Amino acid sequence: MARAAGNDGSTLPEVVVAAPLPGADLSLTQVPANVQRVTAGQLDGGRTHGVADALNQLVGSVNTNDTQANPFQPDINFRGFTGSPILGTPQGVSVFVDGVRVNEAFGDAVNWELIPQSAISGIEVTPGSNPVFGLNTLGGAVVVTTKRGFDSGGSGVQWQGGSFGRRELQADSGGHGERLDWYVAGTVYDDDGWADHNPSRVRQGFGKVGYRDRINDMTLSLTWADSSLQGNQTLPRSFLDDPLQAYTWPDAQDDSTVLLNLNASHRLGQDWTLAEQLYYRKVSSAIVNSNVNNDFNPSMPVAAGNEPTGNAIEQIDQYRPGAALQLSGHAAVAGHRNTLVAGLAWDRGATNFWQYSQEAGASRDTFSTAPPDLHTRLHASSRSAGIYVTDTFGISERLFLNLAGRYNDARVMLQDRLGAALNGRHSFTRFNPAVGLTFSPSRALTLYGRYEEGMRTPTPVELTCADPGAPCSLPNAFAADPPLRPVIAKTFEAGARGTLGGHASFTAAVFRTNLDNDIQFVSAGGGAVGAGYFRNVGQTRRQGVELGLTAGARGFSVSAHYTWLRATFQAPLVLNSPDNSAAAPISCAACTEIRVLPGDRMPGIPGHVFKLRTQYEAGRFGLGVTALAQSSQFARGDECNQDVNGPLPGYLLVNLDAHFDFSTRWSLFARIDNVFERRYYTFGTLGENVFTAPGDSFDATATSWRAEQFRSVGVPRGAWLGVSYRTGAAHPPDAP
Repeated sequence: MARAAGNDGSTLPEVVVAAPLPGADLSLTQVPANVQRVTAGQLDGGRTHGVADALNQLVGSVNTNDTQANPFQPDINFRGFTGSPILGTPQGVSVFVDGVRVNEAFGDAVNWELIPQSAISGIEVTPGSNPVFGLNTLGGAVVVTTKRGFDSGGSGVQWQGGSFGRRELQADSGGHGERLDWYVAGTVYDDDGWADHNPSRVRQGFGKVGYRDRINDMTLSLTWADSSLQGNQTLPRSFLDDPLQAYTWPDAQDDSTVLLNLNASHRLGQDWTLAEQLYYRKVSSAIVNSNVNNDFNPSMPVAAGNEPTGNAIEQIDQYRPGAALQLSGHAAVAGHRNTLVAGLAWDRGATNFWQYSQEAGASRDTFSTAPPDLHTRLHASSRSAGIYVTDTFGISERLFLNLAGRYNDARVMLQDRLGAALNGRHSFTRFNPAVGLTFSPSRALTLYGRYEEGMRTPTPVELTCADPGAPCSLPNAFAADPPLRPVIAKTFEAGARGTLGGHASFTAAVFRTNLDNDIQFVSAGGGAVGAGYFRNVGQTRRQGVELGLTAGARGFSVSAHYTWLRATFQAPLVLNSPDNSAAAPISCAACTEIRVLPGDRMPGIPGHVFKLRTQYEAGRFGLGVTALAQSSQFARGDECNQDVNGPLPGYLLVNLDAHFDFSTRWSLFARIDNVFERRYYTFGTLGENVFTAPGDSFDATATSWRAEQFRSVGVPRGAWLGVSYRTGAAHPPDAP
C-alpha cells in the first residue's frame, strides 16, 4: 500500500481523517485528495511557535499575510483561501480541534493562539470543498488532534529564549492504567515584540482524561487559553526607512477561551462504530484599534467633534454549544469492500457585541482619556444543522468510488440592542455533493480525481457591513445594510501520489475552485486604511498545480513543495478605490473607481510558493535548513492590477535549526530565522497617508496628504536557544 510523504522525510499514516469526528478513517489509497500531515515530532524542539507558524513552514500551498505584524495573528492562505484571526477577513478554511469547529461564531475568524500547540499529536490538512466538513470549507479543512495518555506517556519540560525578548516554557505529562488515561499540558509565552509596538503574551492549558475498553472509548478534555497581542499595522512606503515603527498605535487584542469537549465512541459489533460528541466553547475578546478619522474635516479647526484620530473599542463575547452523532463502519456490498460514514451535527452560536468610539487628538499615539461613546450594541445568534454521508465503494481491489454529500441548514438572527436598524433574519439551506475516484495500478502509485461543492454563509460581521454608502472600519462599525448571498464553491482536482524506489515519495495535483457569489472586503479609501465594506463580487477562481517530493537516506532527508497558483476575478466589476492611481469616474462624475476585468489577479495571493526542507541526523546531532519563497502579490485596493506602485516584491527566506541530545532525556536546540536578514513584505493595501507634515506629524490642512501603498514588514533575523527534558516516553498499548 502506498504511503503519502510528509515533511522532513516522514510519511503520512496509511489512514487519514474522513470526517470531523474520530472513528471515520480511510485507507490513503481510497482518498481522492492531496492530504498533508504535520506530526507532533515536527512541532517539538522549538522549530515552530504556534499552529499558524507550523502550517506556514511545513504545509505546501500555504503562505501568510502578516497584516498585524504579530507572530500569532497571521492570515493563513491555503490554495488562495484564508483562515484569519482578523475579524472581517473573508474566510475559506475550516479548522477543527478534536472534532470541534473553532472558527468563531461572529465572523468565522480563527484565533490561532487559542489552540494549545504542546498538546497537539497531529495536524491534517485536507484540500478542497469537501462537504462532509460543513460550512466554510471552501478551500480546505485543518483537523487538529490532541494527545492522550495512552499515546503520550511520560513527562517533559521545554524552555527557550532569545531575540525580541522571547521566553517560552512548555510542560506536559501523561500516563495510563489498564483502562484509564490522563494527559495535561501548558505553555507560558512572552515576548517584547520585534518592532516598536507589538509585544505578545500567551497562556495555554490543556487537560484530558479518558476511559477505554474493547467496546467503549471516552475522553473529556478542557482547554483554557488567555492572550494579549499587539500589532503595528501596515506602513506607508515613505515610512519604510524605519521598518520597526508603527503607523498609529495602540492596536491590541486580548482573547480568552474555555472549551469543554466530551467525545465517546462505542463499537457496534466488529466493524461498526457509533461516535458522539458534546461541547461548549466560550471566547471573549477585548479589542482596541487606533484609527484615522475618515470624517475629519480639514477645513475646520481640530477640536472636540472634529479630531483626526480615534480609537475603535470592542468587546465581543461568543458562546458556542454543539453536538454531533456519527456512525461509521465497513460492510461488504455484493462482495465488494465498502466504508460508510453518516452523521448529524448541530451547532449554535451566540454573540454579544459592543463597540465604542473614542476621540484621540492628532497624534499617531492615540492613547486617550476621552470618554468612549457607545454606538453599537448587537446580539447575534446563529444556528447550523447538518446531515452528512460519505461512502467509499471498492469497485475492485484497486479502484474505489467515493460519494459524499451534506445538507446544511444555517440561520443568522441579528438583534439591535440600541434600536431596530440592525435587526434581521437570514436563512440559508443547500445540499452539497461530492464524487471521487482513486485507482492504484500498483503498490507504488495511486491516481485520483474528484468533484465537490461547498458553501459559506455570510457571517454577522459581513451582513452588517455591506453598504458602500456607509463603509465600516475593521473591526466593524455596523449599519443597516443589504443582505449578502451565500458563497458556493465548486472544486475539481486530479492527482497522483506514490513512492519512487525505497527512499522517496511524491505527490502531484492540479486543482480548480470556482466560487459563485464570492464575498470580498472592498477598501473605501481615505486615511482609515482598514475602512471598507463587504459585497458579493460574482465569480472568482483559484486554480493551480501542487508538487511535492520527499526523500531520505543515510541520515539525510529532503522535502520540497512547489505550488503554481492563480487566484483571479472571473466577472467584470466596478469597485471604489480612490487611492489607486488608475481610479477614474466610471459610474458617476464624482466617483473614484477602478474597472476589474476577468483574469485580473486577486490581492494578497502570490502566484508561486516554494518550500524546501533539508535535514541531517547523525547520532545525537541534527541540523535542518528550511527555505521559504514566494513570488509577488498585488495590494488590496489594486484589484485591477493597474496601480502605479505595482505588486509587492517576492522574497526568499532561509531558516536554520539544530539539536544535540545529551542523553535520552536531555536535549539542547537552537533556531535562527531569516538568516540573511532579508527585508520583505507579506501584505499590502492602498491608503492615504495623512501623517505627512514635518516629523511625520498630522497635517491638519490636508495640503500634503498623499495616496500610498502600505506594506506589512516581515520579521527581521532572530535567534533562540532552548533546552528540553523528557522522561518515560511510551508507545500506545493495545486496547485492553
